[in-house]
Amino acid sequence: MKIIIIGGGFAGCQAAIQARKMGAEVHIIERTDMLLGVGNVGGIMRNNGRFTAAEELLFLGANELIDIMDSLALHQNIEFSGHKHANLTDIAKAEPEIRRYILSLGINIHFKSRAINVSLENNSITRIKLADGSFIDGDVFIETTGSTGSMTNCNRYGNGCSMCILRCPSFGSRESLSAKAGIRDIIGERSNGTPGAMSGSCELPRESFSEDIIEKLDKYGVVTLPVPKEDVNLDKLSQKVCQQYALKEFAENVILLDTGHIKLMTSYYPLDKLRKIPGLENARYIDPLSGGNSNSIRYLASSPRDNSMKILGLNNMFCAGEKSGFFVGHTEVMATGALAGYNAVKYALNEPLLILPRNLAIGDIIAFANDALDMENGKSLRHTFSGGKYFERMKKLNLYTTDKNLIYERVKSLSLLNIFNK
Repeated sequence: MKIIIIGGGFAGCQAAIQARKMGAEVHIIERTDMLLGVGNVGGIMRNNGRFTAAEELLFLGANELIDIMDSLALHQNIEFSGHKHANLTDIAKAEPEIRRYILSLGINIHFKSRAINVSLENNSITRIKLADGSFIDGDVFIETTGSTGSMTNCNRYGNGCSMCILRCPSFGSRESLSAKAGIRDIIGERSNGTPGAMSGSCELPRESFSEDIIEKLDKYGVVTLPVPKEDVNLDKLSQKVCQQYALKEFAENVILLDTGHIKLMTSYYPLDKLRKIPGLENARYIDPLSGGNSNSIRYLASSPRDNSMKILGLNNMFCAGEKSGFFVGHTEVMATGALAGYNAVKYALNEPLLILPRNLAIGDIIAFANDALDMENGKSLRHTFSGGKYFERMKKLNLYTTDKNLIYERVKSLSLLNIFNK
């Protein structure tokens, strides 16, 4: 079995690990020179319902990336506005650690390989065309290209290219391969109907903060600084991709998190105004470089799919991550990646595909993301275990818990213990 994964973000990495565990020859096609994609500026784990989902993944047998991220935690059981029991991970160390692990499994990574088209026969993809004119064939394909960029979209629907971690100018734009195969993309919207949504945080180097702030961040993991009243902008909250952070506190305060570099929990913040805040007089941005003016635009290219993660209208292509819905967060896309990798191999073996039951938070969010597309304003919903509409749903359905024994029993009762290791 030869499984081709397009995109090396958290979803693509988890899909690759899963398919390799099941005996497949696995190739990751990644247009840049790094794995993890937008995940390279993440680092928040286990906050709110993500704790439940992370434990579900562990008991299901897809624990590899969760274990690595847990091992890199700088701060554990942190609380900040609207969020409890969070782990803050040294995200700068995640990519090399995960890369080494993936290579140790014998997974083939093709860096600086931009996928631009597909060859199609009878609704089945036979091979992928790369930007250098070469092709790579496979039995089953998993698209995890994400939904961020290209620069054209950031210019059209944002405040211009923010020079973000995706580095489109250097490595070329992401292409939607399912769209190249004739499947129409699903485009997310903001509450006002504008396509896409803006990424929700920025990163600044530790050395640009005062010693007092760094001392507090080292000790507590989080620092909250009031924004001058004249600079409070509540309108920006509606633009954010991460609606779990679209709380009034995130407009009235600058909230800083220690994830190696310092994460500023806002889409962008004018540099001259940021430097007015005591302790931030020397502030500067490292991602996006234009964080004083804008951020990347996401959710412009998800694929229609069923709850096994198979793309509707194609026989042998699955999807995961933001390509599979308007998901937010590492844990969320790991879950979709594990299921896509599992079912890609099952498809190659001509065996029944797995659909995770809605008794699990992971199964429910995968199904709910599909349900939401038919709801009024459903394309403006962002699905995350950590807040917003979906976390409220988790609590209402009693899916949210931090009791590991209860989560274990829930998975066991569904006969799904270690299913991803079988």
